[in-house]
Amino acid sequence: MKRRDFLKVGALSALALLGMGEVWRSDAQAASAGAVKLPSGRKIDIHAHAMLPAYTEGLKKLGIDPLAEEGFPLPQWSAEAHLAFMAEAGIDYTVLSLATPHIYNGDEELACEVARQINEETADLCRQYPDKFGFVATVPFPSIDGSLQEIAYAMDKLGALGVKVPSNARGIYLGDERWEEIFAELNRRRALTIIHPSPAPQLPRQGTVTGKVMALYEYPADTTRAMVNLLASGMLARYPQVRVVVPHCGSFLPYMKQRAKAMFQMLASMKMMEPVDIEESIGSLYFDLAGDPMPDALPMLLQITDQEHILYGSDYPYVPARALLGKKAALDQELARRGWLEQVYCRNSQKLIH
Repeated sequence: MKRRDFLKVGALSALALLGMGEVWRSDAQAASAGAVKLPSGRKIDIHAHAMLPAYTEGLKKLGIDPLAEEGFPLPQWSAEAHLAFMAEAGIDYTVLSLATPHIYNGDEELACEVARQINEETADLCRQYPDKFGFVATVPFPSIDGSLQEIAYAMDKLGALGVKVPSNARGIYLGDERWEEIFAELNRRRALTIIHPSPAPQLPRQGTVTGKVMALYEYPADTTRAMVNLLASGMLARYPQVRVVVPHCGSFLPYMKQRAKAMFQMLASMKMMEPVDIEESIGSLYFDLAGDPMPDALPMLLQITDQEHILYGSDYPYVPARALLGKKAALDQELARRGWLEQVYCRNSQKLIH
C-alpha cells in the first residue's frame, strides 16, 4: 500500500476518534452518575506506554515507519498528560512498556543501541516520578546475547520491574527455540514478562481493512498466534517462574483454548509434538484488561482464568483519555458488582511487581 493511503487511513481514524468524542463523554457522564468507590490500596495500571524521544528517534534510526507498519500514527504523549489521566482515573501507579513497532530491522548492533537508550530514558522518567511510574525493559530480540545483556542491565542497574517481549520479532514467535535462553533467564529471575503484539511479517495488505490498521484485528490475532505457539512449545511448563501477562483480555485465547487442547492431544498422539498440559500452563498466566473488557470480553476471559489472574490495563495513550474514562467506569461497575475491585486494581498487580 502506498504511503498516501496509510496517511489517509490515519486521518480517517483521527476523524473517527474526534467524531466519537460526544459518545465517550456521554458514557463517562452516565457512568459517573453512579460512580464506584475504588479500593483504598495502590491502584495499578499494568498496560500503558510512553512515547519518549529515545523510542521515536530510535525508530527513525532503524528506518521503521510506524504509520506504514501499523496503519496508525504513534499517539502524542507527555508525562504531564499521562499523570493527569491517572489522577482523573484514580490510578496510583503505572507500569510502562514499549509499544509497537518492535525495535528490530536486521541491524543487531543498532537495535541493541536503541534498546539501551530507551531503557535509560524510561528509567530517568521513573526516577523523576518514582511513586507514579515503573517500567519493564525493552529487549532487542532476536539478538539473543543483546537481549540477555539488556535484561541484566535494565533489571540490575536501572530498576526495571521485568521485561516486555513482542509476540513476534521479525517472524520469530514466542515458543520458538530461539527464545529458550531468554526464558531460562527470565525464569531464574522470576521476572514479570509483559507480552505486546507485533504484526505478522506477511499480511494481506490489499483489499482488507484488517491489513491496513493493525489494532483492529492483527494485534489480538498475533498475540493469540504467539500464545498458542508458546503453549505448544512447553516453555511455560519448563520455566514456571516466568510471570507472563497476556494483553487485551487474552485476545482470542478464550476461543482458542478448547480447540488448541483437542488439537494438542491429537498431535501428541501422532508424535507430531510433545504432550503439554494446556490447563496448567494457561492457569499460570495473567491477563490485562486493556481494550474493551465490557460487556463481552471479561465474561469470555473468565472462561479460561479467574479473578486472581486479572489485571487492570488502560493502553494509554493509544486510546484517548476521555474514552478510557468511559470504559473504566463501566468496568468499575462490573468489578464492584462481583466484589473484585481491590483484587483486580490492587492485589494482583502488587503481587507481580514486588
